[in-house]
Amino acid sequence: MTNNNRLAVITGGTTGIGRGISLRLAEAGWAIAVNNLEAEDASALQLVREVEAMGGRAWYAPCDVGDSRSVDRFFHGLTDHFQQAPNLLVNNAGIQTWAPLLDLAEEDWDRVINTNLKGCFLNTQRAARLMVEAGSGGSIVNIGSGCNKLAFPRLVDYAASKGGIEMLTKASAIELGEYGIRVNCVAPGGVLVERTEREAPDYAASWSAITPLGRVGYARDIADAVLFLAGEESSFISGQTLWVDGGAFSKANWPYANTEETVPDLTREESA
Repeated sequence: MTNNNRLAVITGGTTGIGRGISLRLAEAGWAIAVNNLEAEDASALQLVREVEAMGGRAWYAPCDVGDSRSVDRFFHGLTDHFQQAPNLLVNNAGIQTWAPLLDLAEEDWDRVINTNLKGCFLNTQRAARLMVEAGSGGSIVNIGSGCNKLAFPRLVDYAASKGGIEMLTKASAIELGEYGIRVNCVAPGGVLVERTEREAPDYAASWSAITPLGRVGYARDIADAVLFLAGEESSFISGQTLWVDGGAFSKANWPYANTEETVPDLTREESA
């Protein structure tokens, strides 16, 4: 492992996709700072141990990403610990609730928007201020979803938050570009992690069946995309969404997809 003093912040970086991103960045030589809501987080301690066993640097602190005071405490602790500004922020923290629009509780709407969208705003603002002060530019990567472009049933609050993240990505890229800070979004498709496998035992088979590449995604797929957007190879890319979905969300809901017999003859000329 090489250590070139690059520091990455990954919100919600101790489990699932966030954990995959944290480990991939650590493998590539980044020092990592991760947070999660829990004050006593066994997964965070395990992650820190794994990174240190690689010869890398890792730091964890609890943080409610949707609370400005908690976010301020996290970034104060970060700068005290590392004595440097972050070079990369990954806004990964997010939650879901499942309810039809007519039954969705106001408190669930508030909780999802507060965590997913407001959390993305607060952490982007705080990290960008440090990047601007340091004067060395940086990269911010927001984690979106299929809900960036498509509506899914019983996910109205989640869809609203991810649609907001899509536009926040673009607006942030425009305003922060003059400081050499790039802002992009990675939008995963169906990704198999502990949570999705626990919620749906047939998750991998179900998503593989509707994904053009014929397989489910893994945390490593998302992490590789984040690593690309963090590096010099993407130095002229900003304000964009990179879909890491095996083609799933480029696929139209096309009624003639499964049988040639029902495809209409669109080449036939109709007589006047």
